[in-house]
Amino acid sequence: MARSALWRDISETLAGEIARGHFPMGGKLPTEAELSARFGVNRHTVRHALADLAARGLVHSRRGAGVFVLGRTTDYPLGRRVRFHQAVEAAGQTPSRRLTRVEQHPADAKEAEALHLPPGAPVHVVEGVSMADGQPIAVFRSVFPADRFPGLPEAMARHASVTMALAECGLADYTRATTRLTAKLARATMAAQLQLPEGAPLLRTVAVNVDGQGVPVEYGTTWFAGDRVTLTVTGG
Repeated sequence: MARSALWRDISETLAGEIARGHFPMGGKLPTEAELSARFGVNRHTVRHALADLAARGLVHSRRGAGVFVLGRTTDYPLGRRVRFHQAVEAAGQTPSRRLTRVEQHPADAKEAEALHLPPGAPVHVVEGVSMADGQPIAVFRSVFPADRFPGLPEAMARHASVTMALAECGLADYTRATTRLTAKLARATMAAQLQLPEGAPLLRTVAVNVDGQGVPVEYGTTWFAGDRVTLTVTGG
């Protein structure tokens, strides 16, 4: 067989085995040496096949660790009540979040404007990675007025859920006031967090959530992995 046919055939064979669950989500594929021996080809041909699987969003290569199977695409609605855990569960997947930063600092100009605060007012900053079935689908950064929610950092540490943390701090409900959507490319640090190649497509949302009186309570930026999430604009 021609070399191009060989790597395509290997790619299709592995893609079929992934689809049938032979390699579970998050699981590691055999090494290049093992695949070379299995298919009777050189490593260059195997690398070409693995690169094709990565381009199709089926696997991700981690330097020094191997090649791992990715999960399926998550449907994520953008409406007046955007709730991460509910959205992922509605897609038939299990939500989880890993916090990477929780701290307080003086609001910069953009944060103060978005939250209707005086410049330099204290704000809580919460950052982390959102996952569906253990697969990273987004990196988020949320900013909250610290004077209104003094216990928010501790509540976030307990729940890793904005909705539950705000409820514990006395805010039972909030809605989305604005959302701006922009296409971006993943820089090295964010690509590593999302287990994507550098330069992979991202969808960035910048949003403001408000309470029942229209007072801003959260200024949030989320970077979604473009090939793992389908964003749907809804009216509810």
